[in-house]
Amino acid sequence: MLRGRSSRDARSGRHPIADWLSGKCFALVHESNLVYNTCWEDPRLDREALRIGPDDTMMVITSAGCNVLDYALCGARGIHAVDVNPRQNALLELKIAAARNLDHGEFFSLFGRGRLKHFAALVRGPLAKDLSPYARSYWRRHAAFFQGRQSFYYRGSSGAIARFCNYHVDRIAKIRDAINELFAAQSVEEQRRIYDRSIRRAFWTGFMKKVLGSDTALAMVGVPRQQREQVEHHFGGGISEYIEQAVEAVFARLPIRDNYFWRVYLHGEYTPECCPEYLKRENFARLKDVVDRIRIHTSSVEQFLRRTNARISRYVLLDHMDWLSTYRRAQLESEWQAIVDRAAPNCRLIFRSGGMKVHYVDPIRVRVGGKVRSVGSLLAYHTALAERLHALDRVHTYGSFHVADLNADPANESSKD
Repeated sequence: MLRGRSSRDARSGRHPIADWLSGKCFALVHESNLVYNTCWEDPRLDREALRIGPDDTMMVITSAGCNVLDYALCGARGIHAVDVNPRQNALLELKIAAARNLDHGEFFSLFGRGRLKHFAALVRGPLAKDLSPYARSYWRRHAAFFQGRQSFYYRGSSGAIARFCNYHVDRIAKIRDAINELFAAQSVEEQRRIYDRSIRRAFWTGFMKKVLGSDTALAMVGVPRQQREQVEHHFGGGISEYIEQAVEAVFARLPIRDNYFWRVYLHGEYTPECCPEYLKRENFARLKDVVDRIRIHTSSVEQFLRRTNARISRYVLLDHMDWLSTYRRAQLESEWQAIVDRAAPNCRLIFRSGGMKVHYVDPIRVRVGGKVRSVGSLLAYHTALAERLHALDRVHTYGSFHVADLNADPANESSKD
């Protein structure tokens, strides 16, 4: 224990031992697991926010790769998919290899249904040539993810949480019929009646709130303690109430008929009518043509940007800055310097946060043209656009969504600061 501190830090109100244990749990999950088996950022918002064109070169944090393929379908000239977790990149590699080598029926069985009986043979056969040695080895060892009894979407650490929630739905709350009725509802008003009548009180027991609000469960779905703190800084009801309100918004305030994010975790599969764009039959021929525009990098954002000569016109930073904001401030500052250094003219970026507001980005100092500037002085936020889109988010688990243009041209800098 650090000298001069009790087990509870009197100045910050934090528990150093609890923080350490939470960090160890998060590291254990992320350093040895596939965490995300599908993306939980709504690309419908991203497409409108980014206005991707044929001259754009993008840097995107890979996650499960679904949205990387979505942006490729939008016609970006090139996309650099970057992730520190090689398993996430292996999943994107698998999707690209499958798009190149399979017909749509097999492709949809694999990633739409989450099951394909002869997956192991495919990895050893036609898919092998388009997989890196790491990805080839990973999928050979984890063939059961797609040809076992359970859907792929109940695999990985986030899939384990989905599996637990479905067990609660089926065996404890016994509301499967109500869930099915909800997804078949023809209006938001009908959704609200079903949710209030049959789901809300049956699902949100004290036990479920405690489990889903625990650091362990949050780590398994990719939420570190730093992000929990971002939420709780702005949301007085705590993380459990935040999650409950987010779910209520999805089920009772937004149309759910095309909400493939929640469908896949509550049913274990997509349908042809309710699925990501990359899985739709009408997009498959184009998908085969555009996957060659994607380059995959297993590294941090900063490491990639320091190594590349590309000029990036569109950044998709997801929520990862929340992860760095508390304990890795120097790393976040260094990353922003790299973002600024590699930004193309007319650069736009998007990011999300667990917090309702983000206070840690704008004060960061970077060097532009030999002068030190705050990041905030280089960003022109599109606040009204971001807030309008955020209200329509089909995932609805983030506290805020941010869209900004980045002017890193020293000749056009503001004189403030």
